[in-house]
Amino acid sequence: MKTASVILRVSLVLAAAFLLLSCNALENKTESASLLIVENLMGTNLDGDEVNYLQSDVLIQDSETGAESIKADAAVATFQVTLLDPNPGAASSIYSDVQLNRYVVTFSQPNGNNIEGRDVPYSFEGSMSSLIRVGTSADVAFIIVREVAKLEPPLASLRDGMDVLQVTAKVTFYGKDMAGKSVKASGTLTIFFANYANE
Repeated sequence: MKTASVILRVSLVLAAAFLLLSCNALENKTESASLLIVENLMGTNLDGDEVNYLQSDVLIQDSETGAESIKADAAVATFQVTLLDPNPGAASSIYSDVQLNRYVVTFSQPNGNNIEGRDVPYSFEGSMSSLIRVGTSADVAFIIVREVAKLEPPLASLRDGMDVLQVTAKVTFYGKDMAGKSVKASGTLTIFFANYANE
């Protein structure tokens, strides 16, 4: 009876261990041997300095002529590609390099009001073509706020006041390794929208 109890306990432990191994979320999301990492997302402040947020002006007014214009906002992502297998003896090759081909930006507010076109700008997809070699880091610039977003609610409503809208932009990047297997990674950036004073 005691032997049967011990066998049962050992079986339960082994089953639990197998379940944990089989539920590795990372392994289940990709077949690629490469791991794409977003090391950093950077925007710019009103002075044009690179910072870990973005101040986005919804309307640019020329101080001399009074002419009004809008422009898209760019951000810079720092990527790294490493081998998924941490074994130091694992071999890398050109097939481990990653070609980024597109990205998707979605916006949300800290207060949970997230209806697109009313509370936050519409999500959108952009194309890119950047090769990140395994074992290296690379910076890639991309558009994170489109011009058209500043012509639509809620950003258009910020033109005539002193309000500031804070949102979080989640950017998911997609690509393939050189063997054709999909990879993806995400990062976030805080954005402050307002009609900032132009000098």
